Amino acid sequence: MDQENSLSPDNPDSYIAAAFETDDPASIAKALGEVARTRNMSKLAKDVGMNRSALYRALSGDGNPEFATILKVVKALGLRLTPVPAACLLQPQRQH
Repeated sequence: MDQENSLSPDNPDSYIAAAFETDDPASIAKALGEVARTRNMSKLAKDVGMNRSALYRALSGDGNPEFATILKVVKALGLRLTPVPAACLLQPQRQH
């Protein structure tokens, strides 16, 4: 799989990970929203405990969702946030 195809909402793990690497809250929220839109947004909103339009706004990239909302969306998408020491991010990854 090439880099372009791996960074699309259809590949949520890589797409969301790339958004988190930007350290930009709006980019993270927007990426979560784009991935959410590839799923059933009504079900996701129910799982998160929000109405659909509020969830769309929160994940638009222009919204300012609470951290609790981000965690709920990540979990509802079948993902989880895992802290990684910043030093690990600076080390080159080995090719296998």
